[in-house]
Amino acid sequence: MNRFLLPICTKFSWMFLVVVTLFLGSCASVEKARYFNESVPSQYPLVDANLDPIIQKADILGITISSLNPDANLPFNSLNTTPAGYFSNTNNSMAPVGYLVDPEGVITFPMLGRLQAAGLTKAQFTDSLAIALKSRKLLVDPIVNVRILNFKVTVLGEVGKPTVVSVANERISLLEAIGMAGDLTLTAKRDNVLLIREEGNKKITRRINLNDESLFRSPYYFLKNNDIIYVEANKARVQSTSRFTTLLPALLSGFALLAIIIDRVAR
Repeated sequence: MNRFLLPICTKFSWMFLVVVTLFLGSCASVEKARYFNESVPSQYPLVDANLDPIIQKADILGITISSLNPDANLPFNSLNTTPAGYFSNTNNSMAPVGYLVDPEGVITFPMLGRLQAAGLTKAQFTDSLAIALKSRKLLVDPIVNVRILNFKVTVLGEVGKPTVVSVANERISLLEAIGMAGDLTLTAKRDNVLLIREEGNKKITRRINLNDESLFRSPYYFLKNNDIIYVEANKARVQSTSRFTTLLPALLSGFALLAIIIDRVAR
């Protein structure tokens, strides 16, 4: 029986070596898994220019108005009746309550009517709203606070947990977003991360190298509302997946045949 089992064991060993080779070929090196491989101790000025978000169509604005006359403020704060940051619970989900910027880029505000919002920075819209309240003598020295309630970024691809990240303070860096998505996987391509951004009536794309310390000086270090981050798989991952998918039927057939032969010989 040993004489018959020897070639079978040899075939089994060969198949096992193939599987191990495929597994090892898909492993990523430690160097490729690091961020900023070339970085040395340095200092960079914080790139915070143009962080004031630009209001876009379909944004939801939370607006609060205050002045020295609390009673006069009430008509302008009718939506702000929930203490949890302009959010209400509908159908077991948290939905922002605020002023929706319509397809024409305007909102309808109490006693002021339709106001242009899209295309303005949050600071510009805040100033224009305060001026409108004063010029129409609705309030004296009003204090206007505006927030974008649906500020979010999306992280997809080779990350631990692809997700949509809600940003309450309207400020998030690329690295923070990746961290909130569970970090990059070992097989992620760190030198070619894709950023998709809306600017005006068009979408732009940028490629970002996480191994290059110039990211800290980049205007894309901080993300903007509705940014999408896509992380590709590296070449080793793609090739190993392709090889495994191609060889899997043959491997399964081989193991099935081996099991049948061993069963027949054992009898």
